[in-house]
Amino acid sequence: MQEITLAAVRATPLSVDEVLAAVADPHAGGTAVFIGTVRDHDHGREVARLAYSAHPSVEERLRAVMEKVLSDTSVPGRPVVRMAAVHRVGDLEIGDAAVVVAAAAAHRQEAFDACRRLIDDLKAEVPVWKHQSFEDGRDEWVGTP
Repeated sequence: MQEITLAAVRATPLSVDEVLAAVADPHAGGTAVFIGTVRDHDHGREVARLAYSAHPSVEERLRAVMEKVLSDTSVPGRPVVRMAAVHRVGDLEIGDAAVVVAAAAAHRQEAFDACRRLIDDLKAEVPVWKHQSFEDGRDEWVGTP
């Protein structure tokens, strides 16, 4: 049975263990996880801090993206079994986890493919916006419509 076990956006710190537990399944022979963390630089400038904000429909849109990825990356006899994703909003510090996604599948290739597609589609289609403040006093919004 294919299942989205976790699709959340929250203001509290993210747990990789929670995401891994959400995709655990005896039918899965492979689990792939991606953790996006706040880095200290962007485009050659030092990042001082950043904040994420999201549209009120963010969890609905996240789930829709996950359903599409689940459908598109499963192949007969080698399904993606479970998927999970959480994204952080609010103020984050350098090194904090901003997003954690995972896919569990019968075989490793499907798990890798689904995990990569999930993070790529999440970043492209889910209404989460990043406000970066730089050490030089400038700032920018990333991902806004």
